[in-house]
This record gives sequence, structure tokens and C-alpha cells, in this order.
Amino acid sequence: MWTRHQPDGHDRHPLHQGERIWLETNCYVDLWIEALHARGLDPLAMLGFTVTQDFEGDQFTFFKVPLEDLETLYGLRVQELAIYDSVETHVAEQLNRDPDGGLVLVEVDGFHLPDTRGTSYGTTHVKTTVGIVRIDPAARTMDYFHNAGFHRLDGADYEGVATAAAGPLFPYVEFVKPAQPALEGRALRDASLALLRRHLARRPAENPIAAYRAAFPEHLERLLSRPMEYFHLYAFNLLRQLGANFELLGAHVRWLDGPAEAEEACRIISQGAKAMQFQLARTVARRKAPDLSDGFDRMERAYDTALGALARHCG
Repeated sequence: MWTRHQPDGHDRHPLHQGERIWLETNCYVDLWIEALHARGLDPLAMLGFTVTQDFEGDQFTFFKVPLEDLETLYGLRVQELAIYDSVETHVAEQLNRDPDGGLVLVEVDGFHLPDTRGTSYGTTHVKTTVGIVRIDPAARTMDYFHNAGFHRLDGADYEGVATAAAGPLFPYVEFVKPAQPALEGRALRDASLALLRRHLARRPAENPIAAYRAAFPEHLERLLSRPMEYFHLYAFNLLRQLGANFELLGAHVRWLDGPAEAEEACRIISQGAKAMQFQLARTVARRKAPDLSDGFDRMERAYDTALGALARHCG
């Protein structure tokens, strides 16, 4: 359980280790991967929802695991926590109510998170979600999941998080409580496959990579007229979300012993998005438009291959 877990003893899930194309995805999904792993549950079972990612005009879907999937697979119910007192008071109350250890998800300012040293810590104000498992307002310490790890902050960093969360507008907060036993073994696999079938029925009607390609010339004009700081935001919300989403889908297909052609196609999309990110970084630095037609061709075909193979596999 989370109360028995310590930051200095946390061993990251394999999705956040080794030769990954995208070592981190987005704060919400990465948080759940590590939180489930720390609880002794398998996060690979939850990743079928990634087939629903679409191109949203100015970004790819910021993919988040559906809360009903978490309850179906792991028996964990996630609900919004109303905030009318200080955030730390509510967080402490919810964590103290669960003898096995609770989890409270809070939107915070990455400026105050020491685990983001080198990116936002002390330099940039950016919204991100952390999963708090232990808080001590008297000692000014907090243990939390964020991105690909489990961390502790204290002192001035604690004060910064607490002060930012105090207003003027309260952050969005969710709390997690066990509702039923988690599924295991064959039952977990069968439920995961059933969820994948349901999500496939909700997949985009058209190829989202083709839609991105059609919009890209306008995007490129903006990229060439903006500073590098804009490119980093653009790359996170488009290329990283696309590439990381399909790397996770490929891992899910492998976990389900699904079609090898679908797994390979997911890898092509993931690698293609990373290659395109590097190409666009050079483009912005040199102010020279690139030819990305081959990359778009490969990723478009791979998307049709992956989703088509999964649709056939799932009947």
C-alpha cells in the first residue's frame, strides 16, 4: 500500500526505464503508472484507452486514463474533492481516513517541484498534477508521485506549493479510495481486452495523423515566426502526446499478446514523432522549412495498420 512506500526505495516501472522512445508521457498518465506499480498493480492493463487519441486541431488529445477503467480493473474509485478550506487541510483529512494509505491528486505549480530541476523548477510557472500519499503540515513535508517517479519535498518548496494552492482560485483536486478488490490474472486480462474493444468503438472516424498533416502548413508558419520557447510547448502538446501515446499502446498490445503488426506500427508512429520533433527543432533554430512528407507517409500508414489490426483482433 502507498503508506508503506518511501521515495528513496521506489523502483520505477519498466515503462519508465531502459531504452524507451519517450521516457515520460504526460503528468497524469505517468503518475498513475507509478502509483499503480507502487501498489503492486499492473499499469499495462489500463492502456487500451490510447486507441481513442485524436487530432484536435491545435493539439493531439492529452490522453488520460478514464476513471471508470481504473475502477473496473483495480477497484479504485476517483472522485472530485471539494475545496473550501486550505488544500493541505483537505489532503491531510483524506489521507488520514484511509488506514491502508490514500492518494490525493492535486494540480500544483511545477515551479516549486524539485523533481523538475532542469525544466520548470525555480524558472517557469506551469500547471502539473501530483499524487500525494503523505503530508505533514507541521514538519512541512510531502511525499508525492509526479511524472516518472516518487519524490519528497520540504521546507521552502513545501511552502511554495502550499501558498500557490491557497488561491486566489483553488486547484482541481481528486481523491482515490478503494471500492472493491483489484482484478488479477485471467480476470484482469479479460477485463482489459473488453475495455480495449469498447475504446476501439470510440476511435477517430478518420486518420488523425492525416488530419495533422493537412493542418501542418499553418502550424509551420507559426513555428517559424515564434521563439524557441513556443516550439517546446508545441512539441509537448503535439509530437510528444502523439509519440508517447502510441508507445504505450504498443506496450499494451504486447501485454495482451496482440498482433505483432499492430505493435510494430505503434513503434513506427512513436519513433516517427520523435524524429519529427528533432527535425522541427532544427527548423525553428535555422528558420528553414523542412520536408516531412516521408515521415508523415510512414506514420499515416502505420496508424491504419495498427488500428486495423487491433479491430480485426478484437472482433
